Amino acid sequence: MPAPLRLRLDGDALVQNWRTLDRMSGTAACGAAVKANGYGLGAIEVANRLADAGCRDFFVSNWQEAAELAPLGLTVSVLHGVREEDMPAAAAGFARPVLNTPTQVARWKGTGGGACDVMVDTGINRLGVSVDDIAAGLLDGLQIETLMSHLACADEDVPMNAEQRDRFAALAGATAAKRMSLANSAGIALNGYAFDLTRPGLALYGGVPRAGLADAIKFVVTIEAQILQCRRVRAGQTVGYNAIWTAPADTEVAILNLGYADGYFRGFSNCGTASAGGIAMPVIGRVSMDLVAIDVTSVPAVHEGTWLALDFALPDAAAVSGMSQYELLTSLGGRYSRVWR
Repeated sequence: MPAPLRLRLDGDALVQNWRTLDRMSGTAACGAAVKANGYGLGAIEVANRLADAGCRDFFVSNWQEAAELAPLGLTVSVLHGVREEDMPAAAAGFARPVLNTPTQVARWKGTGGGACDVMVDTGINRLGVSVDDIAAGLLDGLQIETLMSHLACADEDVPMNAEQRDRFAALAGATAAKRMSLANSAGIALNGYAFDLTRPGLALYGGVPRAGLADAIKFVVTIEAQILQCRRVRAGQTVGYNAIWTAPADTEVAILNLGYADGYFRGFSNCGTASAGGIAMPVIGRVSMDLVAIDVTSVPAVHEGTWLALDFALPDAAAVSGMSQYELLTSLGGRYSRVWR
């Protein structure tokens, strides 16, 4: 059945963003994080387009995500490593584990190992083996394709960035790793952080983690929803839950088939905008689970069944809603039709 809400996804912008980040990566290869279903856009569609553009390294969080990409025959790394339950999938060879703990390293070695990646913690204190573990020989004997670490504050100008870079650089030659990888999207915009392989995520999909990327990154996602009902709200009447918006004058209102169940959050209440024909129209009242109200007084041509676009340029939408760009993207739900062009 045709859905009453959709995502317009710009495949050319996606590819252009990857090519921009690839160019900014200098001599380093540029991969792509396609975890969380391609940041909400659809991992298979994203990976296919980026592979056609020349991307050769893809990153997911777990083996379920890796299995979904297996038919594409891509080089995929599983960032969360390998649990005991994951070993049958890992043994099938359609992806490499990124080993994160001494237990995972021992598990991988105990089954004969094979090609793997390794995450080392240089200060984020999330996943990763320690620098001391490496010095003690934990990784000896492993067939390591890529030694990775992850920046904690690449979207900020803080001393911790250089501290992590220097700790990571000091590991060059300390393992058998063929490549080293540190930079995410924001890290690519820093000078001297690319090493051999970069791992962009957010910026591929139109997010701007650092101001320096704002002019280089193209928007990929547009939300569109269909009008379910048009109504006139008289001056002094209210709209939606908790009556947080009161009509200052007679107002033409459209009710859209969209809500926080679709990742259009309550934070857009009374401050989001929609558009039609280049004319901006405010979200009025509380965003509810399945419905959003729009003041369409300035666009009298709309009617029941008209599609409206919600303004969803990620940096602006994040500032308006109070949600991070990452949350906005990865919360886009399953009720949208995803329409690529």
